[in-house]
Amino acid sequence: MTMNIWEYAPAFIGGLVTGSLYFGGLWLTVRHVIHARRPALMLWTSFLVRASIALAAFYVIMGGNWLRLAACMAGFLLMRQVLTWRLGPGGSAPSRMGKGTPI
Repeated sequence: MTMNIWEYAPAFIGGLVTGSLYFGGLWLTVRHVIHARRPALMLWTSFLVRASIALAAFYVIMGGNWLRLAACMAGFLLMRQVLTWRLGPGGSAPSRMGKGTPI
């Protein structure tokens, strides 16, 4: 069985896009929840919207092929690592913690 990597590249890219939407939305939610009048409602609504979009995207991208799902999940998890590195403490994004503050 030969596997053409270019066959799974669109699924990987779809995973990157899905991951950026999911984890970017999570980052925005966490930044704005401190100003919300009903933070629990905001968190639950954000989770339901983000999870629904991600699951629908996985289903469409997968198309009944588990290898496409695996490629999509790889892109999704890679985007998680990239955004954690980029937006986490010490990244270029504004943070409430100082550089010397222990977590």
